[in-house]
Amino acid sequence: MPAACDAVLEDIEDIVSAEDLKPHERQFVRKNVFPKVRKRNSQKNVQTEDDPPSDSIIPGVQKIWIRTWGCSHNNSDGEYMAGQLAAYGYKITDNSAEADLWLLNSCTVKNPAEDHFRNSIKKAQEGNKKVVVAGCVPQAQPRQDYLKGLSIIGVQQIDRVVEVVEETIKGHSVRLLGQKKDKGKRLGGARLDLPKIRKNPLIEIISINTGCLNACTYCKTKHARGDLASYPIEELVDRAKQSFQEGVCEIWLTSEDTGAYGRDIGTDLPTLLWSLVQVIPEGAMLRLGMTNPPYILEHLEEMAKILNHPRVYAFLHIPVQSASDSVLMDMKREYCVADFKQVVDFLKEKVPGITIATDIICGFPGETDEDFQETVKLVEEYRFPSLFINQFYPRPGTPAAKMPQVPAAVKKQRTKDLSQLFHSYNPYDHKVGERQRVLVTEESFDSNYYVAHNPFYEQVLVPKDPLLMGKMVEVNIYEAGKHFMKGQPVSDARVHTASITRPFAKGEVSGLTEAFRPAAQNGTKWKAHPSAETPEHPWPALQLPWQQGGAALKMLSASLALLAVLLVFYYGGMKAEL
Repeated sequence: MPAACDAVLEDIEDIVSAEDLKPHERQFVRKNVFPKVRKRNSQKNVQTEDDPPSDSIIPGVQKIWIRTWGCSHNNSDGEYMAGQLAAYGYKITDNSAEADLWLLNSCTVKNPAEDHFRNSIKKAQEGNKKVVVAGCVPQAQPRQDYLKGLSIIGVQQIDRVVEVVEETIKGHSVRLLGQKKDKGKRLGGARLDLPKIRKNPLIEIISINTGCLNACTYCKTKHARGDLASYPIEELVDRAKQSFQEGVCEIWLTSEDTGAYGRDIGTDLPTLLWSLVQVIPEGAMLRLGMTNPPYILEHLEEMAKILNHPRVYAFLHIPVQSASDSVLMDMKREYCVADFKQVVDFLKEKVPGITIATDIICGFPGETDEDFQETVKLVEEYRFPSLFINQFYPRPGTPAAKMPQVPAAVKKQRTKDLSQLFHSYNPYDHKVGERQRVLVTEESFDSNYYVAHNPFYEQVLVPKDPLLMGKMVEVNIYEAGKHFMKGQPVSDARVHTASITRPFAKGEVSGLTEAFRPAAQNGTKWKAHPSAETPEHPWPALQLPWQQGGAALKMLSASLALLAVLLVFYYGGMKAEL
């Protein structure tokens, strides 16, 4: 076979012939080259050419739609994220179609909630929306296929939501999943004085701790929220004071397990509660969140005293999950049915009229018919006025998912049977004719009534009179249903305004402090709420973490800026040569 070249090249210069242009001649010819205009031969190309580069997008002017699933802790996180985004200049919208970005705050407790979350991501992508995901699902399993390429805000990183949204709008993917620590010790999460938009301006949700001390075999939330980490009492009291100064008249304390509060920082729940009741104004109320039986047993006497306080709802949510000790053992719940009964019996004796709410899981792996009947007997005995019945769903990565499962049809039937039992009795029939003091805070789902709660946190529907909202009033109960009573305000009774100042308007940003810089960079002018101590002035804008960082972060920021400039010159030079 003949060689590809007959002559051997000794040097690269041997390729240049005498007829070729010399370097200086090549430079001269370059001046006579004119750039060629590309033809736009499709609508797709037109759109691509017109899209601005990421560094030309102005952040802080887009519309954000926020959707939250799950518990009150998750709802509080959603309110904080909305507040920070609004403080920076973004518009929080209720219209998902007009939004530029969807912020989806997820729940990992049950499969249906995650399915809704996954479907929302798909819908957003089909609508060409930018997407940021938050909450327990991406925190626990960030490598799931349907989360690939998406920006993620970890449950302890909600104070950096502006960063993540800004970069996502520019077309980047950002993932912040780290834990907050101080000198190696895990903290409860983002600080409590961040800007917030309360879903209900009259209700403040305060997370007192994150995580828990248990390791329940069915729980996926543990993978996301981790071990117990409590906020200091003084920070929680300050947050409560601030809330009342902003017109709040009802506080909800929330966490994965409020009963475990303080065990990691050398205090306990009763100590916190006694500190909080001292700052609750007349007419305002405090509601305590869910607590597991083991951590309330040693504080029963103090808890009974607190739940009898006139500014604390006589209400407690104590999940039992099953009345079978063998099932509780498989769940690793760290208590037996006798412990649960001891707590309930003691509180019902010491706090007359107290409302005990509980949860039950139907069809946990290994649950026999006999086990289920024990649960049925418990419900028949206590006739819980508030009962959350859940069919068991195996969550990926949990020990319970690997256990032998109860057939789906059996789980469904047990759930149905227990639901029928629950709906067979009416807990409020005997209260018709009573005169009750209620706090009005919400509007009913059908928008026909206002929703109030009596001292036992039982729901009372009252006439939709705007003068009643946010007020403590007395009503006569004239009707009772399964989940509510109906009351008519007493004409000669005193109406007490629960809020110590005018409540914020719906959508108004609360919690803005001097830690935030003026929002001049995006033209946003925030006016102080009339209840604020400072005179009316433009609200400060969010000082982002990279603006708060040390020398290393500043050096990195400068380096990135220099790199961006070099890239602009480089690509600009390439275009000029065409």
